[in-house]
This record gives sequence, C-alpha cells and structure tokens, in this order.
Amino acid sequence: MPSVIQLEGVTREFDASGPPALGPVSLDVPAGAAVAVTGPSGSGKSTLLNLIAGLDRPSSGTVTVAGTRLDALGEGGLARFRREHIGMVFQFFHLLDDLTVLDNVLLPAQLLGAPRAASRARALELLENLGIDRHARAYPGRLSGGERQRVAVARALINRPALLLADEPTGALDSAAGAEVRDLLVELHQDGQTVVLVTHDPALARACADRTVRLTDGRVAYDGPSDAAPEAPAGAGAAGAGASSAAVASVATGASEGVRG
Repeated sequence: MPSVIQLEGVTREFDASGPPALGPVSLDVPAGAAVAVTGPSGSGKSTLLNLIAGLDRPSSGTVTVAGTRLDALGEGGLARFRREHIGMVFQFFHLLDDLTVLDNVLLPAQLLGAPRAASRARALELLENLGIDRHARAYPGRLSGGERQRVAVARALINRPALLLADEPTGALDSAAGAEVRDLLVELHQDGQTVVLVTHDPALARACADRTVRLTDGRVAYDGPSDAAPEAPAGAGAAGAGASSAAVASVATGASEGVRG
C-alpha cells in the first residue's frame, strides 16, 4: 500500500545551542492507516504535526506527504497543498462564528475554487452523515461542543483530503461529547481515511489507532501496536498549543497564509 507520509531523518531545531526539539525522526504511514502520536508535554508532538501539515519546515531531512516533498515547496505551494490534500481538526474547533454551519464547512472548498453546486452537495452529505444536517443554517455559537467538533470534522473532509490530522480533538469536550468524536474517528478510519491523531490520552489512542508512535525528548521511544504501547508516566500531560493562532486558522479553513520557520 502506498505511503501517505514519509519522514526521513527529520530534525527541527529552535535553539542552535541546544538539542533539537524533534529528531532525528524517520516515519512511514501507509494509506488507510490510523496512527496516534503520544508523549509528554514538550516531547515534540506538536512540532511533528506542524511539519506533517506543512505549517513548519524541518531543519534537516525530508517530509513527503501524498507524494509531495513539503520541505521543497514555497509558502504559496504549501498553502495550495494543504487546501487540496490535508484536513485538520483542532482541540478548540476554530469555526467562524459569523458564518453558518454550512458556510463554515464550505469555506475550504470555496478557497480551493471547487464548483459551488458540487461542494454544497458534498457539504450537506457530510453534515447528514455526521448527524448534524439539522443545524446547517445555524451559527456555531448555538451548538454544543460535540456538535461544533463534528462541524470541524466536516470542514476538514470537504475537499476529500488524503490525510486527516487531529490535534487533541477531544481535549475541550466533556466525556459524552468526547466519546462521540472518538467513535467518529473510528468510523472514518474504518471507511479508509488516513488519520494521524495527536493525543495525551492512551485510551483515545487505543480506541482510534492501531499504531502508536510515542515521542520522548523529541525522539521516537516506541512505534508499534497501540494495545501494547507503554502507559504515560504519572504527571505527563498534554502539550501546549503548537501552532500559532494564525497558522491554526490557515490550515483549518484552507486560507493561504503559511508559517515560516
């Protein structure tokens, strides 16, 4: 099965006088796989996700996603690539409050220049499949947290991305809404969607992914079946926000802004 993600000898340094924040890391994710990336705060999870999303550039090594070398693209090329090939779901939804649910979902397709009639039909189909079509003309502020995250998932899928990235997707939800999003991610994987999930929750990793990559101090400490992955040490928690707000909004909606690094 072809690879959707290939990282070869990737490092990311933010301070030349200290050890790299990530790497060297080599990783191969085949099409249709579901991979959870876990590790304590500061382990490099968000850095890895930003590199895969084309929101950051490696200090060394190569990052290939859906057959394209991201480290060789300029900012405009990265923005176009994200719109066409990557869907992303974040902890805090990042929906636009002044747009309806339907218009939020349609936004990446509009930015891609997709035909409006086909995009609208796709958006309504996604909302129906996710059980929130009755809210198509509502505004996000009227929805529950779980419903807003489903809208974010529909927005991420509107352009039929090769890769779905989920960054702590249940972190801002109560247990019931979190279980709904967990089940949704499982269904998407079962339908063939390639998913990379960043989480500090080992139960979520086991439920949603058949493979876990655990990072420690920027390096891969474990890469194997999720049900055999080591438990996180006591006190290990979620990492802080990885990408800037502008970068998050960019990749969430498909806007053209990039991140330099």
